Amino acid sequence: MSDLPVVVVGAGPVGLAAAANLVERGLRPLVLEVGSGPGAAVAQWNHVRLFSDWAELVDPAAARLLEPTGWQRPAAGYPTGSEWVELYLRPLAEALGDAVRFDTKVVGTARRGRDRIVDAGRETEPLTVHVVTADGTEERIAASGLIDASGTWNSPNPLGGDGLPALGERAAADRITYRVPDLSDAGVVARYAGKRVAVAGSGHSALTALVALTGLPDTKVIWLLRRGAVGDVFGGGDADQLPARGALGERAKQAARDGHVEVVTGFRTTGVERSEDGRLVLVSQDEHRLEPVDEVVVLTGFRPDLSWLSEIRLDLDPVLQAPKALAPLIDPNAHSCGTVYPHGAAELAQPEPGVYLTGMKSYGRAPTFLAMTGYEQVRSVVAKLAGDDEAAARVELTLPETGVCGGAGVFDVEVADKPADSGGCCAPAEPQVLTLSAPSAR
Repeated sequence: MSDLPVVVVGAGPVGLAAAANLVERGLRPLVLEVGSGPGAAVAQWNHVRLFSDWAELVDPAAARLLEPTGWQRPAAGYPTGSEWVELYLRPLAEALGDAVRFDTKVVGTARRGRDRIVDAGRETEPLTVHVVTADGTEERIAASGLIDASGTWNSPNPLGGDGLPALGERAAADRITYRVPDLSDAGVVARYAGKRVAVAGSGHSALTALVALTGLPDTKVIWLLRRGAVGDVFGGGDADQLPARGALGERAKQAARDGHVEVVTGFRTTGVERSEDGRLVLVSQDEHRLEPVDEVVVLTGFRPDLSWLSEIRLDLDPVLQAPKALAPLIDPNAHSCGTVYPHGAAELAQPEPGVYLTGMKSYGRAPTFLAMTGYEQVRSVVAKLAGDDEAAARVELTLPETGVCGGAGVFDVEVADKPADSGGCCAPAEPQVLTLSAPSAR
């Protein structure tokens, strides 16, 4: 199988970094991307500014591949998604040349001639990757290994508090979006300006949306939190080792203090109804109904698409759908510190020989993934595929801390060991509408 390529699924930042590492190791990559260009998912949030600096957004092996082409490393700063694509990902894809194929959708992968039940030959037979091109042509590609860097962007979580779409959610699709609105677009501004908008979610995407929407004239934002208290939802502030990430939380907190945001806690959506004037009424699991809203922005995270891996033997955590060895390190039910130690081939390996889940997809349903985490993952994975076990096991990265270490934070608890009668683990039946006031002058 040494003559066969290592197939990399996804031409995003981590997938292209994997390809650069493979080239440097003398292995042949073949990157398969469903989009029409590099960083197709990043291009969809082109208007959002990252909170990682350029120094943390360029993979070392990719930089070494690019430098002989005359590429200039971007200066320090925080790029938008669009800038990340144009100044780094597109030049990197061009440097990789024919190793990257666009408009190619991976629809399945298996061990050649064997479904997942068959034991014999799994070590000696190549993988087959089944693809469909833009014109409908079907193809099977033999591969010596598979690095899944396809991400989770195309599988957003629904509004429903139980992980399934709320009743009426699909029917209300004309007034619901699952992306941070692009307010550089006049049509999008017209959709939200002067409206009553509900934002569901507690992560950095939700904070970004809060800050953006509260800048529109006469727009009222209702922030829906499933947890029972605001707690540390605004992040670590000055204690965050990524200053831009901490600053984002502080800006969102200030917007709430200024009265632009109504915070509703303990609200787990079960239904979406239409009011008489066509607006949306959100209903919680305890039958509480919010006042009608014009639009809903759902930013409740993402989940991995495992459908095309159905014939591959995977060992995934039953909760997070992440590699089982990695899951305890990133489980938001257990911690929220963001202090996951760098990891690679050992934690990402699957029972299927030569198959690795990397990038955002390796985190399953867990949030807060950094590009440099993915770069370290694929450096280690490629070293393992090249037979360099020492390099695969070596740690070459220190991750920044978030400044937040408050225990569990994905349900109604604020601190993992908080007693039930303190209000930490059991939210009140009725959602709480909070007004965040600025501290008084001293």
